[in-house]
Amino acid sequence: MKTLPFSKAQIENLMSEHPTPFYVYDERGMRTSARRLIDAFSWNEGFKQFFAVKALPNPEILKILKEEGCGADASSLPELMLSDRAGITGEDIMYTSNNTPAEEFVEAKKRSAIINLDDIGHLEYLDRSAGLPDLIAFRYNPGPAQAGNAIIGNPAEAKFGVTREQLFEGYAKAREKGVKRFGLHTMAISNELRHEHFIEATRNLFQRARDIEETIGIAFEFINLGGGLGIPYQPEDSEFDIVAFSEGVRKAYDEILRPGGGAPVKLFMECGRYVSGPHGYLIATVRHLKRSYKNYAGLDATMANLMRPGMYGAYHHISVMGKENEPLGTTYDVTGSLCENNDKFAINRPLPRLAVGDTVVIHDAGAHAHAMGFNYNGKLRSAEFLMQKDSSFRMIRRAETTDDYFRTLVL
Repeated sequence: MKTLPFSKAQIENLMSEHPTPFYVYDERGMRTSARRLIDAFSWNEGFKQFFAVKALPNPEILKILKEEGCGADASSLPELMLSDRAGITGEDIMYTSNNTPAEEFVEAKKRSAIINLDDIGHLEYLDRSAGLPDLIAFRYNPGPAQAGNAIIGNPAEAKFGVTREQLFEGYAKAREKGVKRFGLHTMAISNELRHEHFIEATRNLFQRARDIEETIGIAFEFINLGGGLGIPYQPEDSEFDIVAFSEGVRKAYDEILRPGGGAPVKLFMECGRYVSGPHGYLIATVRHLKRSYKNYAGLDATMANLMRPGMYGAYHHISVMGKENEPLGTTYDVTGSLCENNDKFAINRPLPRLAVGDTVVIHDAGAHAHAMGFNYNGKLRSAEFLMQKDSSFRMIRRAETTDDYFRTLVL
């Protein structure tokens, strides 16, 4: 059963000063998730979790996670700048991008971030644009050697990363060019709840690392296992078993990567959704109720606020505040007001009988939610609030205004 960290009275008090829709993030929940992940890998000296900035790009969130020991996984100059705002610097930044502009490589190197290359051709490109740093990593795409899933797709069809053969070529070239420190990265699964799937992917990655070390004659300083740990979007889903995953990784580490001991290899991860996803909530109000061929509940939020259901058909649980214990006696399509038929948060969803003015909470919206917002149909992006450890609310992003919408026009 899905629960909420706040009460109806608390949300109504917030709504008395700030109109819906808006986002609320639970600070205590995010801290707990970050600690759970980091504690699970405490056996690996040097383990680092780099929070994926793209999941929830707000410096106030990054500051909280920095306090819990997280770095930042950035993929663009604005995300590097958000890391600056949070005081995350140097090799606490993992810069993983694709189709990268030269100026962004310059900025990443200027910050002494770890640069993770998506293409072996980027080695020369980086050398020309910024000069090669001492530390380089490549992003490995396992292709047909590993199955993907519904969100990230078939790895062999993905635009990300380099092949097994290209890894050998890339590291050999990097060594010839004077690179002295090496890392390896992969990210081939997204929002996956089966820890066994990740263990299999990790074993494959460790074997690639061992093969490269033995063939090229380099030693990896770190291996980044990526992110993609799933969260239980549906009430009946089980939580990802982080302990079983960690135990499987440790076994693979001992068997494949360092069977005879040797210099330790630091393990990194770049989880976004696992840390913040369950602890974000989109608060909206029922604006209209419509009956045509079916029942429609029209909210004041739209797909422009949360596009995952319309884009992926993703499930997000919906609670109606004050009606949590009422029977789910009416089936609705829960919609926004965009001129698009996929502007729906839920299709054929059993809910309590709704009334205009009801407050609804869309769960698990703390990652890839507000961040993916847009302005189609002139919709304005909503405010974000942090529910702090003392249960008070603090605005960490104001709502857009029509002045914001018109500001970039040249009239």
